[in-house]
This record gives sequence, C-alpha cells and structure tokens, in this order.
Amino acid sequence: MTEQLGNPTLENLLTETRAFPPSPELAAQANAQPEIYDRASTDRLGFWAEQARSLLTWSTPFTEVLDFSDAPRARWFGDGQLNATYNAVDRHVEAGNGDRVAILFEGEPGDTRSITYAELQREVSRAANALGTLGVTTGDRVAIYLPMIPEAVIAMLACARIGATHSVVFGGFSAEALFSRIIDADAKVVITSDGGYRRGRASALKPAVDEALAKGETTVTNVLVVRRTGQEVDWTAGRDIWWDDALAAEPDTHLPVPVDAEHPLFILYTSGTTGKPKGILHTTGGYLTQCAYTHLNVFDLKPETDVYWCTADIGWVTGHSYVTYGPLINGATQLLYEGTPDTPHKGRWWELVQKYGVTILYTAPTAIRTCMKWGEDVPDQFDLSSLRILGSVGEPINPEAWMWYRRVIGADRTPIVDTWWQTETGAIMISPLPGVTATKPGSAQVPLPGIVADIWNDAGEPVGKGGGGYLVLPEPWPAMLRGIWGDEQRFKDTYWARFPGIYFAGDGAKYDDDGDIWLLGRVDDVMNVSGHRLSTTEIESALVSHPSVAEAAVVGASDDTTGQAVVAFVILRGEAVGRADEVGEGSDVVAELRNHVAKQIGPIAKPRSILVVAELPKTRSGKIMRRLLRDVAEHRPVGDVTTLADNSVMDLISSGLNAAPAAD
Repeated sequence: MTEQLGNPTLENLLTETRAFPPSPELAAQANAQPEIYDRASTDRLGFWAEQARSLLTWSTPFTEVLDFSDAPRARWFGDGQLNATYNAVDRHVEAGNGDRVAILFEGEPGDTRSITYAELQREVSRAANALGTLGVTTGDRVAIYLPMIPEAVIAMLACARIGATHSVVFGGFSAEALFSRIIDADAKVVITSDGGYRRGRASALKPAVDEALAKGETTVTNVLVVRRTGQEVDWTAGRDIWWDDALAAEPDTHLPVPVDAEHPLFILYTSGTTGKPKGILHTTGGYLTQCAYTHLNVFDLKPETDVYWCTADIGWVTGHSYVTYGPLINGATQLLYEGTPDTPHKGRWWELVQKYGVTILYTAPTAIRTCMKWGEDVPDQFDLSSLRILGSVGEPINPEAWMWYRRVIGADRTPIVDTWWQTETGAIMISPLPGVTATKPGSAQVPLPGIVADIWNDAGEPVGKGGGGYLVLPEPWPAMLRGIWGDEQRFKDTYWARFPGIYFAGDGAKYDDDGDIWLLGRVDDVMNVSGHRLSTTEIESALVSHPSVAEAAVVGASDDTTGQAVVAFVILRGEAVGRADEVGEGSDVVAELRNHVAKQIGPIAKPRSILVVAELPKTRSGKIMRRLLRDVAEHRPVGDVTTLADNSVMDLISSGLNAAPAAD
C-alpha cells in the first residue's frame, strides 16, 4: 500500500517548534482582532456581506449575498452594482484625500514620479475617454502589455472605469504568447509601450506587439503606445497611436460606469503549461471585496501612515490584487518599481525601502533566497527600520529563508505573513493575521476568517491533525474564479472533477500536530519513489537548510527501479564552492548534501543526482520553471523557454547534467 500524499516520510521538516507571537503593541492596534474568527464562522455569509458593505461603495446596494445554485459558477452580491475604479480612486478624492499620494514610482534608471489620488483620477479619466474615442465600450476586451510603470495601473483602471474587461499579458511573454491571448479574448485594443528598462538597458515591447498582430487576423483595431524609453519603433498608420497624444486630446473628467457585481473585470491567462492557455475570469463585486478585506487585515494596513510595496509585476495575479486593486481600494500609498533587485546594485530593493520609508513589503520566496545568496552584508548597508510587516507569496517558503527574512530584513521583530492563494482564488486564502497569530517558519498556518479550506485524502475524507493529502476549498468564496474564458467544460474538468462539486486547488498539503497547514507544492510536483510520496518542496527545504546551499530546485525523474528518482539542482554559497576544486557529482560537497537530505527526511528522499549550477531557470517574475528541469533530468529536449529571464541557463544546466556521473 502506498503512502498518502505528504505522509510521515516527511515528518521531520513539519516539526517546527519555533513560534513568534505578535508584540503587545501590534496586537493592541491591529485591524484584525481574535474575535474575527468566531464572528466569521458563526455567520459566514453575513460576515462577507459586512465586508462588502464596509469596504466598498455600491451604486446599487445588494440584497443577495451568495447564489450557488448554478454550481460551480457562483454569484456573489449579484443584484448589486458598483464600479471598480470609483472605489479605487474617486471616492478617496470625494472624501478629501485627493492630496494623498497613491503611487510612488521609481524607474530602474532612477527617474521618479509621485501621483496623488486626485492626479490619478484625472489621468484615468483621460485614458477612459481615449478608449471610448477608440470605440471601446462596456463588455469589450482590452489587452495590456506594459512594463511596471504607472501607465500599467492607469490602463487597468481606465478599462474598469468604462466596464471594459482587461487582459494583462506579462511583458516578458513572447509575441506568440501575446497573440494567443489576444485571439482568445477577442481584444479590441492593445495598450503597450516602446519598451522598458531592465538590468541597465532599454528592452523593446512594441516589436512583439507588431509581430503578434502579424501572425493572423485579429479583432484589434488600435494599438496605444506609451513613450517610456524613446526607442524608435515601427509604426502602422491608422492603427498605432501614441498614448500621450490620445490622452492630451481628452478631458480629465469621466463618469464611471456602474456594472453588475458579476460583470467581468478581467481575464488573466495562466502560464507555464502546455496547450492552450487558460483564461481565468474574475468578476467585480466579490473579487474587490476579498482583495480589500485581505489587504487591510493580512498586512494590517494603516492607509494614513503606511508605505506599502508589493514587488510583483502586474502581469501576474498578485499585481492585480495587491498592486492595482487591493491597495488603491483601501486608500494606500504604495511604491511601484520598474526594475530588478540587482540593478544597478544588489542592494537596490533595500535602498528603496530606506528612501521611501517602506513599512510593508510583500515579495516572493525566490527573491528572498536570492538575497540570501548575495549575503547579509548587502541589506546591512541600509536602514530598514521602517519595515513593520513582511509578506511572502508565490510558493511555499522554506523555514530557513523565513528565518533569514525575519532576522536580516525584519530585525527579528516584524511578523511574516506567509500567504497561500492562486490566480484562480483571486485573493489570499490562507495566512497568519499579524496582530493575532503566533507565526511559524514555513507554514501558511490557517484559513482566513470567512474562508473554508481543508486537507482530504484520496477517498475525499478529511485527514485531521498530522495528516497529509489534497488541499480543497469546500465552500465558495467571494473572489473565486467564475470560469475559464470561453471554455466552461474545461473549467469544470480542471477544478471540480477530482472531488465532484468541490474545488481542488491542485496543491498537496499537510497538517502539523498543531493543526497548521503546510503547503507541499503542486501535486504534479510530488514524486512517487518506491511507493513513497515525496514533496519536492520539503526536499528543497532540507537542501536549503544546509549552510552550503543558497537555493535549490528538486524534480522527479523517471527511474526503472524506483519509478521516480529525486534529482536536485543547487546553487552553493560562495564559501562552499571554494571547498572543492571541482564541484560535481563526485565532490565532497554533493556527497555531504545527499547525506544531509537522508538525515533530515529519510534515506528514501536521498537525491539520485545533485547538480551544482550557477543559476536556476526562472521567469522574469522570479518563478522557477521546474518543468524545464524535469526535461533535463529525463534527458528530453527542453521545452519552451521563451518566458525565461535568461534562456542560456538551460544550455548550461543540460550540459552539466549530461556530463555528470550517476550517484550510487
């Protein structure tokens, strides 16, 4: 009999005894107090109705909270009407906060802008009028392909203002990826720029739009082009229009269009998989409610005094929920940064924290581990004392990175909110609350008030404390996806078929003995080695807990004897590289790491191969592309690398593994 997903072969790493309760000062003034859990569980729908009414302004108040009669498609606040941009911008101006800074922008070259809510209202109004002049109306789709500049947020808000549905495409995606998304959504207008700045140079964007639109017939009538870098671009007369010219011709007032709560706000395509991309559809009322609620409570936001910074690109859902909508709905002042953490130097992020007095920082474990690799002396050069809340998003964070984040960046005093959610969930689902929870390194901990999440076994039964299995969401939630654009059957098959009528997140998870949830990564990132189910996430955590390892990625490779074998790719810290003349499969360092994993988890988890690499294949958002590593580990041709920040990384990894001898 095989073990269930996440069963006790991995027990050691889930025995976490360290806990960090909030300070009495934080607990006393926190937005969320302990009673919020009881209040939400006593009347869950009433709780969500309270959030929707208190956090949003409705042009037509709702009377219906949830209609799930057409499951799996939900209706939240369905008979209400509102406008997303009015909630994110106009009402703050009307309340007398027009002079509050909404966006503090820093470009990679060092150029800066400060945009108040009143200024944002005027710019968004001009952009909305410009879209209207181009024939965009309520219900049309607009593709946005921009770098991290204020115009990206303005473009999204301009679409929402007129009731058009935006489809943001990450600026690192190829022309082919852009074309497929334009075609699938039947986009009417594309908003792009001549380019952006990245790693010290100007990179082009407009050529990819031209290439995409040349691939076949589309519904695109116009391309709006933001001047960012001053690069020369090809121009199609009658189609292409400079953003500045279009906005200059329009008035700076515009009346927001009220839409139904279930009106489509945006489509966001999931990436990194084969086949046709999935256009995840999110609507307006429920999505905005949960974004505002989670942003306010998970980050304990004080809009009058906080400076908030989410490092995500708007091309990902984190940029939608926690750059554009959540912070602005809550009236926050936020930092928007165009560039990378290491340009022009490795202390760039910490320099910005010091410069702007950032109080809340929300970033990815990959970025944290990269900063660990660069060393403590880099952030130690800057004053980070303004930070009071740290957040983690995107993948499970291993305990060692969690502790480094708290100790080095947070001075051993800032709570860390390790958040679990997905493109599909729309907003944070599982997280500590910083003024309530004693945080635990590496664990997302418990569902937020109003959210129901559980871990089930193969038979669809709850596993209870200490058990592992599949993370499921048994009850609907306001920000849940409303479908896959144009493909209802795929929506049902992808998310609702594993446990009929229940949303399966696709992630493995485990309860520890305290009942806290540990995410084990995607189920397809769980290996079956000789009948034992092993989580790649936990083996990566074991590797990174070794003082010689800066970063690690683990995949399962086919093996004639064991079914699957563990293959690891590691980046060593500088001093470890110097310990051996040749760092390869036969080196002392690699043997030590294999034995370390065996000691931490068990002999069954000992990697068959460990390849020391200089870099891991990552997208420009910092996500490790494990499917490419799996291709290498199984000696297959490497798949599509167009979304990688550096395509050459895969050539180096492939040649290194092919040259390495197999372990015994």
